[in-house]
Amino acid sequence: MKKLDWKKDLKQFYTPSSKEFSIIDVPSMNFLKIDGHGDPNKTPQYPLAVEALYSVSYKIKFSLKSKGIDYTVFPLEGLWWVDDMTKFSVEKKDEWNWTMMIAQPEWVDVDVFRKACEAVSAKKELPVISRLRFELYAEGLAVQILYWGAYADEGPTIARMHEFIHKKSMVTNGKHHEIYLADPRRTAPEKLKTILRQPVRKSV
Repeated sequence: MKKLDWKKDLKQFYTPSSKEFSIIDVPSMNFLKIDGHGDPNKTPQYPLAVEALYSVSYKIKFSLKSKGIDYTVFPLEGLWWVDDMTKFSVEKKDEWNWTMMIAQPEWVDVDVFRKACEAVSAKKELPVISRLRFELYAEGLAVQILYWGAYADEGPTIARMHEFIHKKSMVTNGKHHEIYLADPRRTAPEKLKTILRQPVRKSV
């Protein structure tokens, strides 16, 4: 049986240090994605989007397992941005745009994705499934760190990350990226683990 455990096989991308920033080159990977807008704590579309992502991701996992392929479902990830990133602020979540996503192993293709969406839709009433898409994401060079604590308190760490980027003669090159390694429904805020990642490029 073919197996993949992202915690072990891709640990350089999912187990960064919590003490210092690291620079990595993230390979292109396929993702299930869904877009939205607004404060994730307030807009009703956010939990529906996350439910759709997980429902289809697990349906894909079990459909492939029956074919001799097993893997650990990847964690939830989020891209966050505003139209003018110089004004991006954790204090103004109502202005945020977001793309929530879950990575998919190499064995998943568009046909597998579509069949999983159809199977989930036949059993659940999740209209937002029609907004899901299967898409390659090429992040490339990025800076990341493991952050412990409440989402609302990420600001100082993000600020230090941008200082680090500047000191390394780099500039940001994409949307703020977060990878959620703990379930906020079952984990105390101070024990949440989140990878903070920022795509970068060398300054000209």
